[in-house]
Amino acid sequence: MIYLDNAATTWPKPRGTAATIADVLSSRGANPGRGNYAMAALSSETVYKCRCHAAGFFGAKAPENVIFTPSCTHAINYVLKGVLSAGDHVIISDMEHNAVTRPVMQLARKGVQFSVAHVHEADDEATIAEFRRKMRVNTKMIFCTHASNVFGIKLPIDEIGRLAHRNGILFGVDCAQSAGTAELDLRTLHADFLCMPAHKGLYGIMGLGLLVINNDIKLSTVIEGGTGSLSGINTQPEFLPDRLESGTLNVPAIAALDVGMSFIESVGRERLEAHEMSLICRAYDAISSMPECELYTLRPQSASHVPLLSFNLTGMPSDETAQRLGEREIAVRAGLHCAGEAHRAKGTQATGTVRICPSVFTSAEEIDCLISVLREIDQ
Repeated sequence: MIYLDNAATTWPKPRGTAATIADVLSSRGANPGRGNYAMAALSSETVYKCRCHAAGFFGAKAPENVIFTPSCTHAINYVLKGVLSAGDHVIISDMEHNAVTRPVMQLARKGVQFSVAHVHEADDEATIAEFRRKMRVNTKMIFCTHASNVFGIKLPIDEIGRLAHRNGILFGVDCAQSAGTAELDLRTLHADFLCMPAHKGLYGIMGLGLLVINNDIKLSTVIEGGTGSLSGINTQPEFLPDRLESGTLNVPAIAALDVGMSFIESVGRERLEAHEMSLICRAYDAISSMPECELYTLRPQSASHVPLLSFNLTGMPSDETAQRLGEREIAVRAGLHCAGEAHRAKGTQATGTVRICPSVFTSAEEIDCLISVLREIDQ
């Protein structure tokens, strides 16, 4: 199978991932932080090792500023609902995934105001001006995606963060499509919160997200429960990470994330991004030469895009194109990709798009095979 659905989850995983998970289940399977015996200590060490690794990977101030969540969606909800209350105003973009849009809509029912800033592809100044125009006296937060999961368009998050902080506004970023390939270093990046999944560009597995906090603000809790600490009191602990980590952590997924980050470091983030970008440009150039193919973005560039591409065959529903590719053992994603706002911005809400996204394991020959099959389908 030629797997080009890496924007949904990367596959295959790095060598050693499966063996690490098996080792956790066989020798480190106790509940971390809740037992004073050897296997519980090993489990706790697994969690702490990965927490420290992630803190260094993203430039967090301290390991406890890395919060493990069940998913990126949970991390985003923790931020939005932990910061915003009735009377506050938040700005999002028109490239957002439903992981951002739907929590904001729910908060709007409770009195939170919101505005949507239009993203200008490859024009950072115009995009920043859009966010600036949406600011109000009661704007408490800007929260936006780093890169569209439909069109791969990057937002200038460092500049947006500078704008936010100059005006006393918090800034949060959905890094679902950029963590692992784009540089995200909180020692230089002007962001208060980074939210990301483990199972995409970080080459971990499903069932784990990360929230990396870059300020001293105490988020209101969305989930409360057992933390293995201060068990004699009925209120949530005040300190991190326990305040935001109720329930048993997904230790196998945490161990797999540790492997994934080590894999990225061994390959080199820049080398990984360059490989994926060369493949997506190879696909773009070939598709743009096909008269019956529709593309919706400029030719991808590292400064303005992540390695991800949406297209359609003229007159063919996106799901039919994906099905026909699937019959030829080429795995892609079709439809609205849980991002209705992005499709409305680009005028593709009626058709959806076919989305392709390579990984470090994708070859140029596989891209060429995709193009060859598309030409057959298009005849």
